[in-house]
Amino acid sequence: MTEEIQRKMQKELELLSGIQKEYRKAVAQKQQLDSQLNENKAVKEELSLLKKDAEVYKLIGPVLVKQDPEEANQNVAKRMEYISKEIKRTDDHISALENKQEALQENLTKLKNDINKLKLKA
Repeated sequence: MTEEIQRKMQKELELLSGIQKEYRKAVAQKQQLDSQLNENKAVKEELSLLKKDAEVYKLIGPVLVKQDPEEANQNVAKRMEYISKEIKRTDDHISALENKQEALQENLTKLKNDINKLKLKA
């Protein structure tokens, strides 16, 4: 009986370890997305400060290519929209992982209590 509970506990611990690894990866991804969003906000701010006749260049590989300021604004806005959607998706994923972790923690606590009860009986 105790061995069966210990096997279940081991499986739960392995699951928890995997979820914690995935959680850390998702948090790192969210931090990267937040950083990208902040960079794009700074670019958008800089573009809004430009005069009407200003020239805008885009770095493509090692080359600077002239770009229409309006097109640059649209590209930055689209990027920010995409990044915001990715942040929301990542937040939802993180939340789901947190719920799974809590459930596994509860199961582990229950299994520990079951083992302790069996030890007391023995």
